[in-house]
Amino acid sequence: MAIQSQIPATQHAVQLVAPGQLRLNRAKLVPKPRPHEILVQVEAVGLCFSDLKLLKQFDRHARKGRITSGLDAASLDEIQSYVPDQAPTVPGHEVVCRIVEAGAKVKQHKVGQRCLVQADWRNLQTDGSNAAFGYNFEGGLQEFVVLDERTIIDSNGQHMLLPVGEQRSASAVALVEPWACVEDSYINHERQYIKKNGRLLVIAEPGQPTTGLEASFDPDGKPLRIIKITPQQARTQPEEEFDDIVYFGADATVINVLNDKLASGGIINLVLCTQSINAVVEVGVGRIHYGLTRWIGTAGFDAYESYQIIPRTGEIRDNERLAIVGAGGPMGQMHVIRSICSGRSGLQITALDVDDGRLNVLQKKVQPMAQTNLVGLELINTKSQPLTGTFSYMALMAPVAALVAEAIKLAAPGAIINLFAGVPAHTKHPLDLDMYIQKKIFMFGTSGSTIEDMKIVLKKVEADQLDTNASVDAISGMAGAADGIAAVENRTLAGKIIVYPSLANLGLIALSQLKDHYPTVAASLNQGRWCKEAEQELLLAARS
Repeated sequence: MAIQSQIPATQHAVQLVAPGQLRLNRAKLVPKPRPHEILVQVEAVGLCFSDLKLLKQFDRHARKGRITSGLDAASLDEIQSYVPDQAPTVPGHEVVCRIVEAGAKVKQHKVGQRCLVQADWRNLQTDGSNAAFGYNFEGGLQEFVVLDERTIIDSNGQHMLLPVGEQRSASAVALVEPWACVEDSYINHERQYIKKNGRLLVIAEPGQPTTGLEASFDPDGKPLRIIKITPQQARTQPEEEFDDIVYFGADATVINVLNDKLASGGIINLVLCTQSINAVVEVGVGRIHYGLTRWIGTAGFDAYESYQIIPRTGEIRDNERLAIVGAGGPMGQMHVIRSICSGRSGLQITALDVDDGRLNVLQKKVQPMAQTNLVGLELINTKSQPLTGTFSYMALMAPVAALVAEAIKLAAPGAIINLFAGVPAHTKHPLDLDMYIQKKIFMFGTSGSTIEDMKIVLKKVEADQLDTNASVDAISGMAGAADGIAAVENRTLAGKIIVYPSLANLGLIALSQLKDHYPTVAASLNQGRWCKEAEQELLLAARS
């Protein structure tokens, strides 16, 4: 897409103004970039289930809150696109764009650059998560948006805008972001020790030795602060968060209290000392995804045993019996495709969904891949067919807390549970931790992606090792963007929806219906799949 020769005064934008309230603003002002800002023209944006979570939660979403660290308040006040709390925002974080204007103090970005947006700005912390493009900063469901260099270059000099070439379609590049989130959930490095220079809280029942603590320290260094208290003190101690909590005991009331003392990225280790909890515990399952918290434990006396359960990454293993819950949805499809193409031997995938139509679409896409890669594949509608047996790896695509409890029941000994879909950050749900610890399960979650994840996926796309367009099911302009989000909510489309903001009046169209609206675009599809040629024809046909 070429640079627009004349920047208009107003634009079309989809704005979220309150929980559940989306509005198509046909006359939103196009901002003039301030000294540190760049103005970008959005080429394409993918719709995501996370957009729906923002729609429902609005200012209660962990990434819609105010920034608490990483940038000073005075600088934040200067940024036009910073919209925390109840301020209206523009969703859309799966974006490819082009820089069309730059402020006087912009140093590292140039007009004309085509860029992929890394939406997850972990350098800027909020209460419970971090800043993000399309959340507390306006996103891509508009024709133009400003970005500030102080937010898109982190403290390590890493850029949140990744330059891309002209060879790939805008849709293929925009979809690098969700594919990178999938990649991150498997290659994310897990901490396997008590944190170096961290804050450690140790609680022990009366007379109980604290075996294995020092053996659990990071080989590179001890915790900076170690506090040892009794269970009674744990119940009454003022609120404070810790990077590691080790509890030698099995009292459910104590564990429930400790749940809220775990910092983001923290690990809680339950050393049961041959006892049983004998009660469900309200576990912060939302924070496992958004706060990267982890729960481990051992039935024995040695704290070190629990850390041996933590895998180096969340990657699938050889001979895995893998269940993907919600496999028929857009992100579920990506997990299935990645797993089939992982190169693991002896892999058996069970794809679970509650919609036959979505499962049929999935089967057509992935059955040939499974046969080529010698991967066993079974598709099950759990509404009509019960599950049998257990699974060594479970990936959950649906943000339903009760599914976490069900996954623990279905997990085989030594299983990994990947909480890919995040339930609201502050959600707790009762879990059977006795079963969890007895089976030596490891449960983890990730949220968003890193620049390195995006580089990995982009490299695959540019080398023709991965066709991100394989997950596209529909296209739209601004007129159909809200309908697209509704389709995500109602699960009426199996794959991804790509919005082209420059096409102001184009409604939502499934690829299967293109021939009825734009026959020349339909004729440009690659064996029914979205591709660069179809995109180019759409950008011509829908403007005429």
